[in-house]
Amino acid sequence: MKVCIVGASGKLGQYMVQHCLDRGYEVVGVCRSKSIDKLDRFKDRITIFPGATNDREIISQAVAGCKGVLTVLVPWGVQQYSSGTAQAVMDFAEPGTRLIFSCGWHISRDNKDVYSWKLKTFEKIFEGLGRFFRLLEINDQVEACRRIFESDLLWTVVRGSDLEEGESQGLPVWSRHVGDPILKSNLTRRVDFALFMVAAIENDELIHEAPAIVGCQSPSALEHAKDQA
Repeated sequence: MKVCIVGASGKLGQYMVQHCLDRGYEVVGVCRSKSIDKLDRFKDRITIFPGATNDREIISQAVAGCKGVLTVLVPWGVQQYSSGTAQAVMDFAEPGTRLIFSCGWHISRDNKDVYSWKLKTFEKIFEGLGRFFRLLEINDQVEACRRIFESDLLWTVVRGSDLEEGESQGLPVWSRHVGDPILKSNLTRRVDFALFMVAAIENDELIHEAPAIVGCQSPSALEHAKDQA
């Protein structure tokens, strides 16, 4: 299977590259030219398209022939980066391609998510500072996901909790709504976030879902498993 990773040079992207190679997939990566060296350890095993991830010409070339496209929705700058990236992927991916997008818990598909005051306050501060310094545009990530949710394509939007580094603990568990008890721990290993993204390519049960994930060894996940036993 040929898979494209849009945003391959970031921490999450590099983990996804490795997971895909471990599964024997043919990997194509899109990343900014200045970040190509971050992929040096993969350079003989993957094809790299250098350029901005919202560059429609680059995306059209990179996704050709791919059965899966893994996209990191990054809200860089004040230039509709996330929505431009998502739109390009949706416009140029071939029919039947599995489209997997990453974002944070702040994205809500049906407004039934329940957020703590701490998370809501952090988001407002982060969004305000990002826009003031013209570094981030959180609202554009919301717009990107709105477009995805309205699409009939074979999409999945994976919503990540707080992330930490460390050895893999296994495939994260998920729920449809932030605020569900299983997600209370709000912590996932970044390598396992990437694992969930890659695994979603072949999991048809996740089509048209926006799973909020948490580490399978987190206290809330373990407590949920005990309650279900």
